[in-house]
Amino acid sequence: IISSTFQVKSEGPKLVPFFKATCVYFVLWLPTSSPSWFSALIKCLPIFCLWVFLLAHGFSFLGAHSSARKILAGLIFSALGDAFLIWQEQGYFVHGLLMFAITHILYSSAFGMKPLNLRAGLVITAVSTLSYILLYPYLSGPFTYLVAVYIALIGFMGWRAIAGLQLTNDLWTWTKLSACLGAVLFMVSDLTIAVNKFCFPVPHSRAIIMATYYAAQMLIALSAVECQDVEVARKRS
Repeated sequence: IISSTFQVKSEGPKLVPFFKATCVYFVLWLPTSSPSWFSALIKCLPIFCLWVFLLAHGFSFLGAHSSARKILAGLIFSALGDAFLIWQEQGYFVHGLLMFAITHILYSSAFGMKPLNLRAGLVITAVSTLSYILLYPYLSGPFTYLVAVYIALIGFMGWRAIAGLQLTNDLWTWTKLSACLGAVLFMVSDLTIAVNKFCFPVPHSRAIIMATYYAAQMLIALSAVECQDVEVARKRS
């Protein structure tokens, strides 16, 4: 626990640019009715800072650990998705959806398939199915199957993140908890987007969507340093 606390504190300073960029986004609160490259930059800036956060661990670290590289790649596709969604009313919503679908595939691969944890898989399957049942009456055309595929992908990502969290044994790590919380918040953010876009207006939807989204991405980025934790522990032992 002491070493985990030390590791969390050591990562804190590297996240300062991310917190500042997130504050800039919420302070400026640029209107979505007039999309521009400046508004896209402000929206993507916190994600750019998470790129820097991972790169700050060194190219040798990224080169040695495929999970960290996949999370970095996921963050890159996330930024592209964010940019497309700035112009979603101009017909780029599906483009953003595709970018985030690729992000979830990369994150799922980074989290891996061990342990399997079928119980968590069943819970996520139930939640994903209920979400689609809620959305289905409001969907039409290509969105009928596009949303289904997207829900399956983000649900799979959530399962792999949650499956890694084992609180009842010594395999527990703060980075696995970070991945789990990040995945859950990502699902909350995207479900809010879907309900707000397809079903009915959600009060304060933009604030809910962006707060949970930025928190999710930060937590998932933090989970990438797990392999560094393992290395440190190995050297100490």
